[in-house]
Amino acid sequence: MIINHNISALNTHRQLSSATNAQSKSMEKLASGMRINRAGDDAAGLAISEKMRGQIRGLDQASRNSQDAISLIQTAEGALNETTDILQRMRELATQASTDTNTTNDRGEIQKEMDSLTSEINRIGNTTEFNTQKLLNGAKDSSTTGNSAKVEFDLTGMTAGSVNVLGKTVNFATDADTTATAIKTAITGDADLNAKYDVTVTGGQVEITAKSKGEDTTLKADLAGGTGVTNKTVATTEGKADGAGLQFQIGANENQSLTLEIGDMRASALGLTGTGAGFTTETSVSNGTDSTGVESGLDVSNAKNASAAITKIQSAIDTVSAERSKLGANQNRLEHTINNLGTSSENLTAAESRVRDTDMAKTMMEQTKNSILAQASQAMLAQANSAPQGVLQLLR
Repeated sequence: MIINHNISALNTHRQLSSATNAQSKSMEKLASGMRINRAGDDAAGLAISEKMRGQIRGLDQASRNSQDAISLIQTAEGALNETTDILQRMRELATQASTDTNTTNDRGEIQKEMDSLTSEINRIGNTTEFNTQKLLNGAKDSSTTGNSAKVEFDLTGMTAGSVNVLGKTVNFATDADTTATAIKTAITGDADLNAKYDVTVTGGQVEITAKSKGEDTTLKADLAGGTGVTNKTVATTEGKADGAGLQFQIGANENQSLTLEIGDMRASALGLTGTGAGFTTETSVSNGTDSTGVESGLDVSNAKNASAAITKIQSAIDTVSAERSKLGANQNRLEHTINNLGTSSENLTAAESRVRDTDMAKTMMEQTKNSILAQASQAMLAQANSAPQGVLQLLR
């Protein structure tokens, strides 16, 4: 018998520690419901499941993106539905005006309604929005090309006063060339303005152009303070940005997107306004947001023009119908996309669950085993600790 080393107790203590640690891990898995609670539980499994989680969350967000895309499409298509109704009424009016049972006054009243309905088509095209984005004004069509805003003015002949442009006021010098150069210096010397605009001076003429398309809607120069000016004009060009199709992210990864183009559905693009034969001499059609006439609508003041208007309106109806058909096709596609994304997310979730989640029944079985082993080890440790006490009987 030996007392310096209680080998039985040491062995039992080691077994007790092992059983206690195993019991603790089993209880942790049961409490969390997860087989992998830390990288040490299964390093490879953790890496695999985290990639799956990224895919699952990406698929779920892509599904929400697709739902939002359908809402956008429905907004645009709903507006075009009203445009179609307006065009049908305009076709009816053109047909009515084509017959000579109408007097000149009768056709005049028909013309008023035609111009008013055309203005409403402009209003729908200019104001239909989804999340503040204009949908029917050509901005969502990549074939729409814009231009930079530009202003041109001639200072020749100005002898006194000042010119104001881009917030800079420059007094006239003794000659136009010097004044033009001073204007350029005032603009290029301002860091913010120099970053946005190009200034070209040719003699007494000044041309200012926005570097970015759509930077400004219009640029204006005020020459009202100048004297000695005869027939001087300021030419401005409205700035517009290039159109760009809508990109819908409908997948969990890069380049898994859908592009949707929505054409310009305003009166001019539909051929309902213009100049020359078949259009009114007066600009009675507005942009729809005010009462100012800016375009000439279809002329129905005589039978010939009214009959020709029928064909033009029918062409507009066909264009709008084709656009609505395209929107509807994309909506149906997105509905299938949502179904596919849901299925993929469900299957990946099941796969991730098999890697990461714990089998509660199996883990409970292991926990019960480890609990019994821990209790048995505790009992045996007590026995091992009491065994050396038999040595005392030899010392009596």
